Amino acid sequence: MPSHAAVSRPGGRSGRVLAAIYTSVGELVGEGAEKITFPVIAERAGVNPTTLYRRWDSVNALLEEVAAAALTRDGESAPDTGSLEQDLTEWATVIARDITRPERVRYLRAMVAARAETVADCPVTETRRGQASEMVRRARERGETTPTASQILDHVVAPLYYHVVFALPVDLEYARRLVRDVLAMVA
Repeated sequence: MPSHAAVSRPGGRSGRVLAAIYTSVGELVGEGAEKITFPVIAERAGVNPTTLYRRWDSVNALLEEVAAAALTRDGESAPDTGSLEQDLTEWATVIARDITRPERVRYLRAMVAARAETVADCPVTETRRGQASEMVRRARERGETTPTASQILDHVVAPLYYHVVFALPVDLEYARRLVRDVLAMVA
């Protein structure tokens, strides 16, 4: 079973172990570790490697989960300003600020590097899709003409992440321009 589908209890020993594992992965990625393996992560986290093998089917799955946790926040809600343009602008600029932080850049690049093949889903994408869908739903209820959630992902979110992965410039004006561009598609 993929790790991102697993549900863990917050707090307690399980929470401490998970935090230690996530911290270890973050440190290894931040140090530019050449080879990240379950035994290396376990040693750094102070846990038995079987703890890792039981929960994740591969190091790549663990890297993806840690990256998703670093790049999104549980319970993070989409802005609700009363205007789709303002919602998307606020959302895109928050994403741009967050993913351009050095530690986020490392996680994002590590997540991309961990992908050996095409996968059916990605926790970061699914979180962002849910947020975009919520903003679109509210805008439609207000009678606004809207792009689809997929258009928002393809024309706002994806370019932001692409620019970070390939070390291209990302600033708040770029994020705002992406929002204007996707809204112009449905005007």
